[in-house]
Amino acid sequence: MSKEIELTDANFDEIISNSELPVIVDFWAPWCGPCKFMSPVLSEIAAEKSENLNVAKLNVDDNPNKSTQFGISGIPTLLFFKDGKEIDRVVGALPKQMLEQAIQKNFES
Repeated sequence: MSKEIELTDANFDEIISNSELPVIVDFWAPWCGPCKFMSPVLSEIAAEKSENLNVAKLNVDDNPNKSTQFGISGIPTLLFFKDGKEIDRVVGALPKQMLEQAIQKNFES
């Protein structure tokens, strides 16, 4: 899959727990400048690494329950899930190279 998955409070648990691939979840909002910076970077990662991982997005304004559950206080926040469990998180916008390093550290080592 080369397109980001749209997550909601309603489908989050099912999609994350049923994913056979690791998942990066982008907690974002449409008004967030750094989130807008991350969007094309995440789209590129989703396309380039579609065989190895899924990229998902959750709008924090529309889905406050999951944002609260995971203690999201700043956006963008990227959560890294493997086997349905959070294994890492990064707060703030990252250049593509740094995101690739985080992916390698969490999913490819």
